[in-house]
Amino acid sequence: MQLTRPLVLASNSPRRQQLLREMGCTFRVDVRPTDEVFPADMPVTEVPAFLARQKADRFRDDLGDQLVLCADTIVVVDHDILNKPADADEAVKMLRRLSGRPHRVITGVCLLSAEQTVSFIDEVNVYFNPLDDYEIQSYVEKYRPFDKAGAYGVQEPIGMIGIQRIEGSFYTVMGLPVHLVYQALKRYEVRI
Repeated sequence: MQLTRPLVLASNSPRRQQLLREMGCTFRVDVRPTDEVFPADMPVTEVPAFLARQKADRFRDDLGDQLVLCADTIVVVDHDILNKPADADEAVKMLRRLSGRPHRVITGVCLLSAEQTVSFIDEVNVYFNPLDDYEIQSYVEKYRPFDKAGAYGVQEPIGMIGIQRIEGSFYTVMGLPVHLVYQALKRYEVRI
């Protein structure tokens, strides 16, 4: 996908970078510090797009002709948001909580251009098999999932053995709803 403008991905996530590359996009990575804070009474479905817009706002003053793509993913179980775990103990607790249960993964995206700000979400239901303590501990020790909402990567062994089924896009769980991002970028695509 060749674009008419330079694309900036405001994410250090190797998974988001990989997915954009696989879409055929050329981009550069520029991450600007953002406080990922949201109103306590905000409905959980609005949180990821709100956070993605906050990240995009950091680029407004020097945007020029660039397109800035920001994303944020949350895991929701029992109406509670499971953010990135602070340490191994918190990661283990999160995975124990997800074990044998369904949860929701919601990824919010914001695409900022000089003309407009477009934001959207994609929501997926994920069903985990029961995981035993050995499986959880081994995964946390080896993969150290401290940069992942809910303490797991769908593309890693815990996802391979732990996820029974997904209702929705696998890529949304990975951190970028590629099918929706493509539609948003299409208006800037070079058509030959």
